[in-house]
Amino acid sequence: MNIDVKSVRTTTAKVVWWICLFFALVLAAEVLLIAIEANETNDLVMFLRETAEKVDLGLFSLDDPIKDFNEKVPNFSDTGTALFNYGLAAIAWLVIGRIADAVIRP
Repeated sequence: MNIDVKSVRTTTAKVVWWICLFFALVLAAEVLLIAIEANETNDLVMFLRETAEKVDLGLFSLDDPIKDFNEKVPNFSDTGTALFNYGLAAIAWLVIGRIADAVIRP
């Protein structure tokens, strides 16, 4: 059995890219759910919210956001804060994925 190192590295790079893309899509979906004020008791909404909290890299958390639009405008929706912070986190995941892809791929 002959395993080609080049094909293993290419496949690994693709898997890493798809995982990073999935994380970015989870964050984008969570922003959409916050914007439309989705039912928080729904299982899919809860799954996306919990997953987004795990993949927000800690730096872009909604509990301690980089930019909180609610501080400047009282009673403002969380949409702006979520869009800014999770948007940056999604971009970070895409950049991480592309850099990892370029490093791993032969």
